[in-house]
Amino acid sequence: MVSAPRRGKRGAPPLRFRVPETSADPYASLRLPSFRLYIIGLFAYTMAIQIQGTVVGWQIYELTHDKLALGLIGLAEAFPFIGAALYAGHVADTHDRRRIMLIALGVLFACAVSLLVLPFLLPSAPQLVVRAIYGVIVLSGLARSFLQPARQALAAEMVPRSMFGNAIAWRSGSWQLAAVMGPAIGGFLFALGGSKLAYSVDATLMLVGVAAIVMIAHESTIKREQAEAMAKSLATGIWFVFNEPVILGALSLDLFSVLFGGATALLPVYADEILHVGASGLGVLRAAPAIGAVVMSAVIAWMPPFKRTGRALFSAVATFGICIIVFGLSTSMILSVAVLVISGAADMVSVFTRSSLLQHRTPTHMFGRVSSVNSMFIGSSNEIGAFESGVTAKIFGTVPSVVLGGVLTLVVVAVTAWRIPALRKLGKMETTTSA
Repeated sequence: MVSAPRRGKRGAPPLRFRVPETSADPYASLRLPSFRLYIIGLFAYTMAIQIQGTVVGWQIYELTHDKLALGLIGLAEAFPFIGAALYAGHVADTHDRRRIMLIALGVLFACAVSLLVLPFLLPSAPQLVVRAIYGVIVLSGLARSFLQPARQALAAEMVPRSMFGNAIAWRSGSWQLAAVMGPAIGGFLFALGGSKLAYSVDATLMLVGVAAIVMIAHESTIKREQAEAMAKSLATGIWFVFNEPVILGALSLDLFSVLFGGATALLPVYADEILHVGASGLGVLRAAPAIGAVVMSAVIAWMPPFKRTGRALFSAVATFGICIIVFGLSTSMILSVAVLVISGAADMVSVFTRSSLLQHRTPTHMFGRVSSVNSMFIGSSNEIGAFESGVTAKIFGTVPSVVLGGVLTLVVVAVTAWRIPALRKLGKMETTTSA
């Protein structure tokens, strides 16, 4: 059983976070056939999503040359994603999670096919193509809202709690590896064969992901007669998160740092107007943070637990903010890629800490609802952050917008460390054999 740390008093020793004992075998979770298929599916459809995100951004900027249009991509995805998140978590806790994933992935496959055929349906109407692309983004945001809690809950119920840490490392590493390869491949494919080739590969990878999830021999053990009324069910997930100060602090820190410090939405502008590296260069820029994240996930998987987890978390987010400032001011492709790699490594520390806190502290039967609250925080930071970047770039200019975001991230770190001492004092993630 996971022991919940209490809010520490001034001068008290660092809080201890206890998690179940994990296997010394670094491949423990991968020896489970269902989890192996899950990882294959996760890698394939994440690659597809990353390719699509890179190509959509470049395609819209190529058609409009409007920074606000890039921000609207995030807003078009955020509204349905956040709006449906709580209900999606309720559905994930009351229905078979694998089936929910398959439905969501089927919608995402349809979105990829739609993006592929749009230029052929509207060959001489670029503005209509842009509007149709936004419509597809809205639909994909809705599908991802249901996919997110279902996939996280499915991963948690397929492995024993003693393997959670190992499974998180493999799941995060696989996602980040796909996030490295996807943008780079997407930019290369667009430069090589335009949107037709890129979206064809996107749709193919999505099908591979669907096939892998179909082959998983697992069914969620949901007892319908014990399912809570929907309103109570949704409130339970929110109540759980807001009554765990350490979890709430980690989520808030991630939300506001990425909300202000995320520069992803403006990468097409940097690739085109500042660094002059084109679509293939955009793929490299989008892949750079994930490269750092993959390296850091490997380091985390092999290194001992952080002795001062809270300090490591705040240091990592502060490093992320500094990297965003340097990136905003850079006119060198080499320097820009380097600081984006470091920012990705720093962000991975935050991702790993947040995922560990959620999985080890959340009962399996309500993991979908808690994951949906987590998705709302992440969706708010990524998608609304993209809109915020587009608006501020439109008003203040691209470089001032990114630099200001990095500065505000450092402010968020300072305020969170001051207001949530329980997170700041979080100590070593110890292992225990207690049930």
